[in-house]
Amino acid sequence: MDYINQLISTTEITTETIFWRLLFSFFIGVIIGLEREAHRQPAGLRTHILICMGASLIMLLSIYIPQTFQNFQNGDPGRIAAQVVSGIGFLGAGAIMKFGVNVKGLTTAASIWVIAALGLAIGAGMYMGAIIGTAILLISLIAMDVIEKKLFPGKFIKRLHIHVKNKEVSPDDFKGILKNHKVSIRTIDVEQHFDENKISYYLTVQISERVKLNELTSELGSIPGIKRVKLQQIL
Repeated sequence: MDYINQLISTTEITTETIFWRLLFSFFIGVIIGLEREAHRQPAGLRTHILICMGASLIMLLSIYIPQTFQNFQNGDPGRIAAQVVSGIGFLGAGAIMKFGVNVKGLTTAASIWVIAALGLAIGAGMYMGAIIGTAILLISLIAMDVIEKKLFPGKFIKRLHIHVKNKEVSPDDFKGILKNHKVSIRTIDVEQHFDENKISYYLTVQISERVKLNELTSELGSIPGIKRVKLQQIL
């Protein structure tokens, strides 16, 4: 117990403190990385481990240099570590991807930024701060995700193709069905085929995950004059 208390309270960077702080940062990276990996995010287990350990090592280096070298004793220990805050933005940007009109990866980019902060805290010996920060981060990623999905059901952007075999069918004929299923229309493009006397409507729609897609397409296809209905995920 005395050894643990001494290890926690010491401000001197030794081989032992380096080992235990890097090991601690490894486990913190594993905990957050597993959660991101479970959601199949581009930045998963190994990425979070490396970021957390790297940030810890940089923080340890920042403290070690003025502590060890007399010429740098008046230097700012946080100067090197401060570069992590701006540098981690490049990794966060790499986790953000655009799928059509959807943007994904913002939460993972934010978790990368926070895991780097946790790594810096561990490197500085702020163990309780790192533990509390990890707990709050897990609550945000897991518990808040469940609550968010219940309060605000997920919505997806899809491409709806409606092929009409005659000009008697207008958008007003299927807008009512879309409204009943709580599907909102973002854009409508019309393509006329004069040689075949048919019209194709291409709609960009926002659909809740609660919508029964089979029922929606079946109701649209039952409208007289509609030849074919196709629903496609925008990638």
